[in-house]
Amino acid sequence: MPSPLTSPLSRPRPLSPTLRHAIVDRLRTAGCVFAEDEAELLLSTARTPDELAAMVERRVTGFPLEHVVGWAEFHGLRVAVDPGVFVPRRRTEFLVGQAVKLGRRAGSHGPRANGQTPLGTDAHDHEPPGTGTGTGDRAPIATGSTPRPTVIVDLCCGSGAVGAALAAALGPVELVAADIEPAAVRCARRNTAPAGGVVHEGDLFDPLPNGLRGRIDILVANVPYVPTEEVGLLPPEAREYEPLVALDGGADGLDVLRRVTAEASQWLAPGGHLLVETSERQAPRAVQEFTRSGLFPQVAASDELSATVIIGTRPTG
Repeated sequence: MPSPLTSPLSRPRPLSPTLRHAIVDRLRTAGCVFAEDEAELLLSTARTPDELAAMVERRVTGFPLEHVVGWAEFHGLRVAVDPGVFVPRRRTEFLVGQAVKLGRRAGSHGPRANGQTPLGTDAHDHEPPGTGTGTGDRAPIATGSTPRPTVIVDLCCGSGAVGAALAAALGPVELVAADIEPAAVRCARRNTAPAGGVVHEGDLFDPLPNGLRGRIDILVANVPYVPTEEVGLLPPEAREYEPLVALDGGADGLDVLRRVTAEASQWLAPGGHLLVETSERQAPRAVQEFTRSGLFPQVAASDELSATVIIGTRPTG
Protein backbone atom coordinates (compact mmCIF):
# COMPACT_ATOMS: atom_id res chain seq x y z
CA MET A 1 0.00 0.00 0.00
CA PRO A 2 1.34 3.47 -0.82
CA SER A 3 2.48 6.09 1.68
CA PRO A 4 -0.09 8.63 2.86
CA LEU A 5 -1.73 10.54 0.05
CA THR A 6 -3.33 13.96 0.06
CA SER A 7 -7.07 13.77 0.44
CA PRO A 8 -9.06 15.03 -2.55
CA LEU A 9 -11.41 16.65 -0.05
CA SER A 10 -10.41 19.82 1.78
CA ARG A 11 -10.94 20.02 5.51
CA PRO A 12 -11.80 23.35 7.09
CA ARG A 13 -10.67 22.12 10.52
CA PRO A 14 -7.33 20.61 11.62
CA LEU A 15 -7.27 17.00 12.72
CA SER A 16 -6.83 16.36 16.41
CA PRO A 17 -3.40 14.91 17.29
CA THR A 18 -5.19 12.92 19.98
CA LEU A 19 -7.42 11.29 17.34
CA ARG A 20 -4.44 10.52 15.13
CA HIS A 21 -2.53 8.92 18.01
CA ALA A 22 -5.56 6.89 19.06
CA ILE A 23 -5.94 5.46 15.55
CA VAL A 24 -2.23 4.65 15.34
CA ASP A 25 -2.41 2.85 18.69
CA ARG A 26 -5.43 0.78 17.60
CA LEU A 27 -3.77 -0.20 14.34
CA ARG A 28 -0.49 -1.07 16.02
CA THR A 29 -2.25 -3.17 18.65
CA ALA A 30 -4.02 -5.03 15.84
CA GLY A 31 -0.65 -5.91 14.32
CA CYS A 32 -0.41 -3.35 11.52
CA VAL A 33 3.33 -2.91 10.91
CA PHE A 34 2.95 0.45 9.16
CA ALA A 35 0.40 1.83 11.61
CA GLU A 36 1.42 5.49 11.18
CA ASP A 37 1.20 5.37 7.39
CA GLU A 38 -2.09 3.50 7.49
CA ALA A 39 -3.56 5.99 9.94
CA GLU A 40 -2.66 8.88 7.66
CA LEU A 41 -4.23 7.11 4.71
CA LEU A 42 -7.45 6.39 6.57
CA LEU A 43 -7.63 9.95 7.85
CA SER A 44 -7.10 11.37 4.36
CA THR A 45 -9.67 9.04 2.79
CA ALA A 46 -12.59 9.17 5.23
CA ARG A 47 -15.15 11.87 4.45
CA THR A 48 -16.92 11.88 7.83
CA PRO A 49 -16.08 10.88 11.40
CA ASP A 50 -18.52 7.96 11.16
CA GLU A 51 -16.88 6.73 7.96
CA LEU A 52 -13.45 7.01 9.60
CA ALA A 53 -14.60 4.97 12.60
CA ALA A 54 -16.03 2.29 10.32
CA MET A 55 -12.83 2.14 8.26
CA VAL A 56 -10.64 1.81 11.34
CA GLU A 57 -12.89 -0.93 12.68
CA ARG A 58 -12.71 -2.89 9.43
CA ARG A 59 -8.95 -2.57 9.30
CA VAL A 60 -8.34 -3.74 12.88
CA THR A 61 -10.72 -6.63 12.22
CA GLY A 62 -8.34 -7.80 9.51
CA PHE A 63 -9.68 -6.52 6.20
CA PRO A 64 -6.94 -5.67 3.67
CA LEU A 65 -6.19 -1.96 3.70
CA GLU A 66 -6.94 -1.79 -0.04
CA HIS A 67 -10.43 -3.19 0.55
CA VAL A 68 -10.99 -0.71 3.38
CA VAL A 69 -10.09 2.40 1.35
CA GLY A 70 -11.37 0.93 -1.92
CA TRP A 71 -8.27 1.30 -4.04
CA ALA A 72 -4.63 0.38 -4.49
CA GLU A 73 -1.73 2.20 -6.11
CA PHE A 74 -0.36 0.10 -8.95
CA HIS A 75 2.22 1.13 -11.53
CA GLY A 76 1.44 4.80 -10.93
CA LEU A 77 -2.33 4.38 -11.20
CA ARG A 78 -5.03 4.44 -8.55
CA VAL A 79 -6.92 1.20 -9.17
CA ALA A 80 -10.30 0.46 -7.63
CA VAL A 81 -10.29 -2.71 -5.52
CA ASP A 82 -13.66 -3.93 -4.25
CA PRO A 83 -14.18 -6.29 -1.30
CA GLY A 84 -13.61 -9.88 -2.34
CA VAL A 85 -11.35 -8.93 -5.25
CA PHE A 86 -7.69 -9.97 -5.46
CA VAL A 87 -5.43 -7.09 -4.43
CA PRO A 88 -2.75 -6.30 -7.06
CA ARG A 89 0.76 -6.92 -5.69
CA ARG A 90 3.65 -4.54 -6.15
CA ARG A 91 5.83 -7.36 -7.53
CA THR A 92 3.41 -7.67 -10.45
CA GLU A 93 4.58 -4.24 -11.59
CA PHE A 94 7.64 -6.10 -12.85
CA LEU A 95 5.44 -8.19 -15.16
CA VAL A 96 3.86 -4.96 -16.42
CA GLY A 97 7.30 -3.49 -17.08
CA GLN A 98 8.33 -6.51 -19.15
CA ALA A 99 5.07 -6.41 -21.08
CA VAL A 100 5.44 -2.69 -21.78
CA LYS A 101 8.83 -3.26 -23.41
CA LEU A 102 7.41 -5.97 -25.62
CA GLY A 103 4.26 -3.98 -26.35
CA ARG A 104 6.22 -1.01 -27.60
CA ARG A 105 7.93 -3.26 -30.11
CA ALA A 106 4.57 -4.68 -31.17
CA GLY A 107 3.18 -1.15 -31.44
CA SER A 108 5.77 -0.28 -34.06
CA HIS A 109 3.93 -2.53 -36.56
CA GLY A 110 2.69 -1.00 -39.76
CA PRO A 111 -0.77 0.46 -40.37
CA ARG A 112 -3.79 -1.63 -39.47
CA ALA A 113 -4.16 -4.23 -42.16
CA ASN A 114 -7.28 -5.33 -44.09
CA GLY A 115 -9.44 -2.66 -42.49
CA GLN A 116 -9.30 -4.61 -39.23
CA THR A 117 -11.51 -3.11 -36.53
CA PRO A 118 -10.64 -3.62 -32.85
CA LEU A 119 -13.05 -5.61 -30.70
CA GLY A 120 -12.88 -2.86 -28.07
CA THR A 121 -12.80 0.90 -28.27
CA ASP A 122 -9.41 2.52 -28.80
CA ALA A 123 -7.85 3.74 -25.56
CA HIS A 124 -7.12 7.30 -24.62
CA ASP A 125 -3.52 8.26 -24.15
CA HIS A 126 -2.55 8.44 -20.46
CA GLU A 127 0.47 9.67 -18.59
CA PRO A 128 0.59 8.03 -15.16
CA PRO A 129 3.07 9.13 -12.54
CA GLY A 130 6.47 7.45 -12.79
CA THR A 131 7.10 4.27 -10.82
CA GLY A 132 10.11 2.46 -9.46
CA THR A 133 10.13 0.23 -12.53
CA GLY A 134 10.61 3.17 -14.84
CA THR A 135 7.85 2.02 -17.19
CA GLY A 136 5.24 4.70 -16.63
CA ASP A 137 6.25 7.10 -19.40
CA ARG A 138 3.80 8.35 -21.96
CA ALA A 139 3.67 6.12 -25.02
CA PRO A 140 5.38 7.54 -28.12
CA ILE A 141 3.06 9.46 -30.42
CA ALA A 142 3.00 8.01 -33.89
CA THR A 143 3.47 10.29 -36.88
CA GLY A 144 2.52 9.67 -40.46
CA SER A 145 0.60 6.43 -40.97
CA THR A 146 -1.28 5.20 -37.92
CA PRO A 147 0.03 1.88 -36.56
CA ARG A 148 -2.59 -0.65 -35.58
CA PRO A 149 -3.34 -0.75 -31.85
CA THR A 150 -1.41 -3.37 -29.89
CA VAL A 151 -3.78 -6.20 -29.00
CA ILE A 152 -3.58 -6.98 -25.27
CA VAL A 153 -5.45 -9.69 -23.38
CA ASP A 154 -5.40 -9.85 -19.58
CA LEU A 155 -6.45 -13.28 -18.27
CA CYS A 156 -7.16 -13.90 -14.57
CA CYS A 157 -7.47 -10.13 -14.58
CA GLY A 158 -8.79 -9.61 -11.04
CA SER A 159 -9.26 -5.86 -10.62
CA GLY A 160 -7.98 -5.27 -14.16
CA ALA A 161 -4.91 -3.50 -12.79
CA VAL A 162 -2.44 -5.12 -15.20
CA GLY A 163 -4.51 -4.36 -18.29
CA ALA A 164 -5.21 -0.81 -17.15
CA ALA A 165 -1.50 -0.20 -16.49
CA LEU A 166 -0.51 -1.55 -19.89
CA ALA A 167 -3.07 0.61 -21.66
CA ALA A 168 -1.87 3.68 -19.74
CA ALA A 169 1.76 3.03 -20.63
CA LEU A 170 1.32 1.98 -24.26
CA GLY A 171 -1.24 4.47 -25.51
CA PRO A 172 -4.07 3.35 -27.82
CA VAL A 173 -4.49 -0.41 -27.46
CA GLU A 174 -7.16 -3.01 -28.03
CA LEU A 175 -7.68 -4.30 -24.51
CA VAL A 176 -9.69 -7.40 -23.61
CA ALA A 177 -9.73 -9.03 -20.17
CA ALA A 178 -11.40 -11.98 -18.48
CA ASP A 179 -11.89 -13.42 -15.01
CA ILE A 180 -14.02 -16.20 -13.56
CA GLU A 181 -15.06 -14.16 -10.50
CA PRO A 182 -18.12 -11.90 -11.02
CA ALA A 183 -16.91 -9.36 -8.43
CA ALA A 184 -13.56 -9.10 -10.22
CA VAL A 185 -15.26 -8.62 -13.59
CA ARG A 186 -17.36 -5.74 -12.25
CA CYS A 187 -14.28 -4.10 -10.74
CA ALA A 188 -12.14 -4.63 -13.85
CA ARG A 189 -14.79 -3.06 -16.06
CA ARG A 190 -14.53 0.17 -14.08
CA ASN A 191 -10.74 0.18 -14.08
CA THR A 192 -10.36 -0.54 -17.80
CA ALA A 193 -13.20 1.68 -19.00
CA PRO A 194 -10.92 4.71 -19.65
CA ALA A 195 -8.93 2.53 -22.08
CA GLY A 196 -12.03 1.20 -23.79
CA GLY A 197 -11.40 -2.22 -22.28
CA VAL A 198 -13.84 -5.08 -22.77
CA VAL A 199 -14.06 -7.48 -19.81
CA HIS A 200 -15.63 -10.94 -20.05
CA GLU A 201 -16.73 -13.30 -17.30
CA GLY A 202 -15.58 -16.89 -17.66
CA ASP A 203 -12.79 -19.41 -17.32
CA LEU A 204 -9.52 -18.40 -19.00
CA PHE A 205 -9.94 -18.38 -22.80
CA ASP A 206 -13.53 -19.68 -22.81
CA PRO A 207 -15.31 -16.28 -22.86
CA LEU A 208 -12.95 -14.61 -25.37
CA PRO A 209 -14.31 -13.73 -28.84
CA ASN A 210 -13.08 -16.10 -31.55
CA GLY A 211 -11.98 -13.06 -33.53
CA LEU A 212 -9.01 -12.73 -31.16
CA ARG A 213 -7.51 -16.07 -32.22
CA GLY A 214 -4.11 -15.53 -33.79
CA ARG A 215 -4.21 -11.76 -33.16
CA ILE A 216 -2.97 -11.21 -29.61
CA ASP A 217 0.33 -9.34 -29.34
CA ILE A 218 0.60 -9.38 -25.54
CA LEU A 219 -1.14 -12.01 -23.43
CA VAL A 220 -0.71 -11.50 -19.69
CA ALA A 221 -2.01 -14.09 -17.24
CA ASN A 222 -1.55 -13.39 -13.55
CA VAL A 223 -2.43 -16.99 -12.71
CA PRO A 224 -2.61 -18.32 -9.14
CA TYR A 225 0.60 -20.16 -8.32
CA VAL A 226 0.51 -20.94 -4.60
CA PRO A 227 0.58 -24.74 -4.09
CA THR A 228 -2.60 -25.94 -2.42
CA GLU A 229 -0.85 -27.13 0.74
CA GLU A 230 0.78 -23.70 1.18
CA VAL A 231 -2.38 -21.59 0.89
CA GLY A 232 -2.88 -21.95 4.65
CA LEU A 233 0.50 -20.29 5.20
CA LEU A 234 -0.56 -17.07 3.46
CA PRO A 235 -1.28 -13.98 5.57
CA PRO A 236 -4.86 -13.89 6.92
CA GLU A 237 -5.59 -10.82 4.76
CA ALA A 238 -5.11 -12.96 1.66
CA ARG A 239 -6.58 -16.31 2.64
CA GLU A 240 -9.64 -14.86 4.42
CA TYR A 241 -10.57 -11.93 2.20
CA GLU A 242 -9.35 -12.75 -1.30
CA PRO A 243 -10.97 -15.41 -3.53
CA LEU A 244 -9.36 -18.84 -3.22
CA VAL A 245 -9.48 -19.26 -7.00
CA ALA A 246 -7.05 -16.33 -7.29
CA LEU A 247 -4.56 -17.93 -4.89
CA ASP A 248 -4.64 -21.73 -5.20
CA GLY A 249 -2.55 -23.00 -8.12
CA GLY A 250 -3.08 -26.72 -7.47
CA ALA A 251 -0.75 -29.39 -6.12
CA ASP A 252 2.47 -27.83 -7.41
CA GLY A 253 1.10 -24.34 -8.06
CA LEU A 254 1.26 -24.72 -11.84
CA ASP A 255 -2.15 -26.16 -12.73
CA VAL A 256 -3.58 -22.94 -14.18
CA LEU A 257 -0.29 -22.03 -15.83
CA ARG A 258 -0.37 -25.36 -17.69
CA ARG A 259 -3.89 -24.67 -18.96
CA VAL A 260 -2.89 -21.22 -20.19
CA THR A 261 0.27 -22.34 -21.96
CA ALA A 262 -1.55 -25.27 -23.60
CA GLU A 263 -3.87 -22.90 -25.50
CA ALA A 264 -1.77 -19.75 -25.81
CA SER A 265 -0.29 -20.51 -29.24
CA GLN A 266 -3.78 -20.67 -30.74
CA TRP A 267 -4.49 -17.12 -29.60
CA LEU A 268 -1.14 -15.37 -29.97
CA ALA A 269 -0.21 -13.59 -33.16
CA PRO A 270 3.01 -14.82 -34.80
CA GLY A 271 5.75 -13.30 -32.65
CA GLY A 272 3.23 -12.57 -29.89
CA HIS A 273 4.16 -13.00 -26.24
CA LEU A 274 2.67 -14.72 -23.19
CA LEU A 275 3.79 -13.40 -19.79
CA VAL A 276 3.06 -15.26 -16.56
CA GLU A 277 4.21 -14.52 -13.02
CA THR A 278 5.49 -17.43 -10.95
CA SER A 279 7.96 -18.11 -8.14
CA GLU A 280 11.69 -18.54 -8.54
CA ARG A 281 11.58 -22.19 -7.50
CA GLN A 282 8.73 -22.95 -9.91
CA ALA A 283 10.44 -21.28 -12.87
CA PRO A 284 12.30 -24.36 -14.25
CA ARG A 285 9.09 -26.41 -14.42
CA ALA A 286 7.18 -23.46 -15.83
CA VAL A 287 9.77 -23.11 -18.59
CA GLN A 288 9.23 -26.78 -19.46
CA GLU A 289 5.50 -26.15 -19.84
CA PHE A 290 6.12 -23.19 -22.15
CA THR A 291 8.50 -25.24 -24.29
CA ARG A 292 6.09 -28.19 -24.41
CA SER A 293 3.42 -25.85 -25.76
CA GLY A 294 5.63 -24.61 -28.60
CA LEU A 295 6.61 -21.26 -27.09
CA PHE A 296 10.18 -19.97 -26.93
CA PRO A 297 10.68 -19.26 -23.18
CA GLN A 298 12.84 -16.85 -21.28
CA VAL A 299 12.96 -15.98 -17.59
CA ALA A 300 13.04 -12.42 -16.27
CA ALA A 301 13.56 -11.69 -12.58
CA SER A 302 13.74 -8.73 -10.22
CA ASP A 303 15.58 -9.08 -6.93
CA GLU A 304 14.19 -5.74 -5.76
CA LEU A 305 10.56 -6.84 -6.17
CA SER A 306 11.14 -10.57 -5.56
CA ALA A 307 9.42 -11.18 -8.88
CA THR A 308 9.85 -13.89 -11.50
CA VAL A 309 8.17 -13.74 -14.91
CA ILE A 310 8.21 -16.34 -17.66
CA ILE A 311 7.92 -14.89 -21.17
CA GLY A 312 6.93 -17.21 -24.00
CA THR A 313 7.04 -16.14 -27.63
CA ARG A 314 5.10 -17.76 -30.44
CA PRO A 315 7.40 -18.55 -33.40
CA THR A 316 6.85 -16.40 -36.47
CA GLY A 317 7.39 -19.26 -38.91
